[in-house]
Amino acid sequence: MTTLTALTQERRLVTAIPGPKSLEALQRRSEATSGGLGLAFPAVIERASDAILLDIDGNQIIDLGSGIGVTNVGNAAQRVVDRVIDQVQAFTHTCFTVAPYLGYIEVCEKLNAMTPGTFKKKSLLVNSGAEAVENAIKIARHYTKRQAIVVFEHSYHGRTNLTMALTAKNVPYKEGFGPFANEIYRMPMPYPYRWIGDQATITEDALKMVTTKIEKEIGAHNVAAILIEPILGEGGFIVPPKGFLPGLAQYANENKIVFIADEVQAGFARTGDWFAVNNENVEPDMIVTAKGIAGGLPLAAVTARAEIMDSSHVGGLGGTYGGNPIACAAALAAIEIIESEKLVERARHIGEILTTSLQAIAAKHPEIGEIRGRGAMIAIELVKAGTKDPNPELMAKVIKYCQSKGVLILTAGSYGNVIRFLPPLVITDELLKDALSVLAEAFDAVA
Repeated sequence: MTTLTALTQERRLVTAIPGPKSLEALQRRSEATSGGLGLAFPAVIERASDAILLDIDGNQIIDLGSGIGVTNVGNAAQRVVDRVIDQVQAFTHTCFTVAPYLGYIEVCEKLNAMTPGTFKKKSLLVNSGAEAVENAIKIARHYTKRQAIVVFEHSYHGRTNLTMALTAKNVPYKEGFGPFANEIYRMPMPYPYRWIGDQATITEDALKMVTTKIEKEIGAHNVAAILIEPILGEGGFIVPPKGFLPGLAQYANENKIVFIADEVQAGFARTGDWFAVNNENVEPDMIVTAKGIAGGLPLAAVTARAEIMDSSHVGGLGGTYGGNPIACAAALAAIEIIESEKLVERARHIGEILTTSLQAIAAKHPEIGEIRGRGAMIAIELVKAGTKDPNPELMAKVIKYCQSKGVLILTAGSYGNVIRFLPPLVITDELLKDALSVLAEAFDAVA
């Protein structure tokens, strides 16, 4: 077995991006893979470690996306690699509902203990965030014997048929893929930067608007679950105003509605808390996790009050690959890394660097309308100077410039005008500041 040395944590360009080998490989990609697949960064990756991606041309690229918030503990984290190797050598698959194994049980025990809420909890492991959301809805409906599901504007919950119905944005996620699942009701989302009305009363006004619509248009007694991202991911890192999440949770509790926090992107230390709901001490009845849970391997979970999870009949939950033993081994290692390396605190520090640097850029460039987020989940919304009109054209130019200089950053937002930053939580200060200096250059060059 070959042991690879970790990559130096520095940006290095030896060719243009994309380089000649990447160009050739991308042509093969075009010929071999579905045209429906997007492409955020035009280079083909050979290796990665921590916050550096090495492409097949030898360029070292700073990763500020973490595979969309997945490699929180760094790419190819050694403890994850070692656990995975050990597990691969032991066994690769049995199917937990056929012949169970300790890894699945241990991950569930961890989740039950670490997720918010002092009540008894149980968990279910699956393969992806969308699959976890779909199971959460299925369980909530079975438990409550109700059908209606409340979701919010700007939300993203997945690309299966049910989760497409839950997701707000049409293009590219829903266009032409219907008909969608029914009994889904979308509510206004308080978007502070774009809220029309009194900013001082935004929480009160939004809660009244949402609860009134539920009462008048659905009937609270028909609602199985309220599903919300505590910080909206694909929607543009919209942070609900203080008090909105606790108010929703209280309303759900008063009406025997299952309150579900979709922490797929925000969970596992990303926001400077283990989970984003911790910021306001919200205790969801059910929490959905994925992405950062397993250091890059496919794993997701539904964790909820024990009585909710036990309401399903035997055989009603599960799947062939859900809670695969290799992914469970990776998750146990990733959780250990977050704890031992104090990555919750590290995320807060990263957030301070990001915010300070972005504020300096914004002081020179009024096209940055807002800086928002928490911890290592920060975004900027780009507008036309002097307005709040979305500026996706500038966003595209900034992204292209950063790519050419070896910095990977991601976009988001309902209006296609948000740049989001999701660096690995192990990124060094020096590497992060180098990436942000490139971003500053980009604005100076193209804004």
